[in-house]
Amino acid sequence: MVDDPTSFGFETRAIHAGQQPDPRTGAVIVPIYQTSTYAQDGVGGTREGDYEYSRTANPTRTALEQALAALEGGSHALAFASGMAASDAVLRTALRPGDHLVLGNDVYGGTFRLIDKVLTHWGVDYTVAHLSDLDEVRAAIRPETRLVWCETPTNPLLGIADIAALADVAHEGGARLVVDNTFATPYLQTPLELGADIVVHSTTKYLGGHSDVVGGAVVTDSAELREQLFFLRNASGAVPGAFDAWLTLRGLKTLAVRMERHCDNAERIAEALANHPKVRRVHYPGLPDHPEHDLAAKQMRRFGGMVSFEHADGEQAALDTAARTELFILAESLGGIESLIEHPGRMTHASVAGSLLQVPAELVRLSVGIEDVSDLLADLNRALG
Repeated sequence: MVDDPTSFGFETRAIHAGQQPDPRTGAVIVPIYQTSTYAQDGVGGTREGDYEYSRTANPTRTALEQALAALEGGSHALAFASGMAASDAVLRTALRPGDHLVLGNDVYGGTFRLIDKVLTHWGVDYTVAHLSDLDEVRAAIRPETRLVWCETPTNPLLGIADIAALADVAHEGGARLVVDNTFATPYLQTPLELGADIVVHSTTKYLGGHSDVVGGAVVTDSAELREQLFFLRNASGAVPGAFDAWLTLRGLKTLAVRMERHCDNAERIAEALANHPKVRRVHYPGLPDHPEHDLAAKQMRRFGGMVSFEHADGEQAALDTAARTELFILAESLGGIESLIEHPGRMTHASVAGSLLQVPAELVRLSVGIEDVSDLLADLNRALG
């Protein structure tokens, strides 16, 4: 039995951290504790692990949290019912009416919607900044700034931010740095080791990896923040069920091998698109002409499975291409074993239309799966005409 899996390599931690054989039965896979409540040792006598009611804690969820913390190199992890629930918990824990945050100019539309349409009504203000421009970020920070919210790579334009440098700028201004690590996953980069204070995930994506579960997570080294998040999650109830936690935990076991294949395929596809006459521009940090290619190579293990491109013939041609693929399924979300295609302006990022975060109308986003890459290339070539 592995006594301390956190001291081992990534692939070993993904399989063993928080997942020791069951001490009673010897089961090698963590059981699905499909229970809502727990027998107590006496009135007010909660058993070890806060197991009194499954909104508060559940052993399957605990195993997932231990694995997530080990993979991100953090001390504490909390699982949530969705990635947006995780983001909401961080924002509501760290911010109060009158506070301010700095938001990257290229973030997931749902994150922008939550901040712009919900938190602003609660008295929170925000400034949009190019996170690749440290002077612009520094200028955006105010005395009341509490968070700098970063995606890297960004969604959907695959921009790269310097996590270590951003952490320094945020901390100089008395703010915390939050990194949404959904696109990269802890296999490709570990923001806490680069100075970030909080990491958030939509575990729906690469961590679950099979498009069959919705979830989210927060990882941090701060015990105080963990307790605040734990309290809020218990009070608001945004918890994943035991089966959802189990599915995500199962997905983690193969994260490393899946990410290698995602990266292999995405690199081939990005190179092919860069040479296609119908493509004006490809956004992929693995291409040498990407403006932050060297930074991505420095802080990431590889360049990820997401690719976006701008169609040379405009928006309608982009829409037609997204509708013509066969293997690339027209659908939102990302990070599953199957390849997906979407039009961000009409789909995942419709909520940023008319804002500083509006995406190019001719943009197409690909979540490159683990199929045979020659089949994927042929599919795209047919759709592009």
